[in-house]
Amino acid sequence: MSEEFIDNFSRHSKEYSSSRPTYPDLLFKFLSAIPPQKDLAWDCGTGNGQSAIGLCKYFKKVIASDASENQIRHGFQRENIDYKIFPAENPNLDNDSVDLVTVAQALHWFDFEKFYINVKRVGKNDGIIAVWCYDMHKINPQIDRISNSLSVDGDILGNYWAKETKYVKEKYKTIPFPFKEISVPVFKTTLYWNLRQLWNFMKTWSSVKKYYSENKHDPLDLVKSELKSLWGGELDKKEVTWNINIRVGFIKSHVQYYIFFTIIRI
Repeated sequence: MSEEFIDNFSRHSKEYSSSRPTYPDLLFKFLSAIPPQKDLAWDCGTGNGQSAIGLCKYFKKVIASDASENQIRHGFQRENIDYKIFPAENPNLDNDSVDLVTVAQALHWFDFEKFYINVKRVGKNDGIIAVWCYDMHKINPQIDRISNSLSVDGDILGNYWAKETKYVKEKYKTIPFPFKEISVPVFKTTLYWNLRQLWNFMKTWSSVKKYYSENKHDPLDLVKSELKSLWGGELDKKEVTWNINIRVGFIKSHVQYYIFFTIIRI
């Protein structure tokens, strides 16, 4: 999210809310076990609250923020989730107040430097930041071949993905992350979807909307017939899996504190 916020998702916020994959509870259980306090989590770029809904089980309060008012309007409601409208780079949060900052499938849209300055401002001394994205979904080799044609480097939509999605393709390994990192286990999201659910999910992609805007026809129509023939019954459910690529770190480096206190004692 650079100088001017470009909203790629608001016009289809309701569909986005019902069609995007959620995340495994084990992920939120793991993250909540790291900070010693669990008073406040900030889920930044929350969209409709796909992560906030998982965090609220483990934290007294969750601030779920997004720059898009329409996305917030369709957020999942819970008593301890407080939805706020503000950009990632200018959060209306108190200094040293947040135990855990999370960004799910959104960091690549942010102005990294400005966002990280504010993360360090609002994070507690023992606070944690966790950012993640997910890979292209996997079902089986035949269907995955069709999915790959729609991916960032694919034949159909390769030129219609925003430049920022290269970080997703690179599994967030190349994204700037100026924090002392913590080793994390492997996490996956696994859902059982029918063909309609998969179709609705793919329709939420910004690349699909851009292709339609420029070419005036749906790019998914190019693969619909083959996908149907491979799927079987439209309502038959198949296992759909996303690998979660996550990076976790201390907001304020513990190494620096250790060195500081060692010098004082000497």
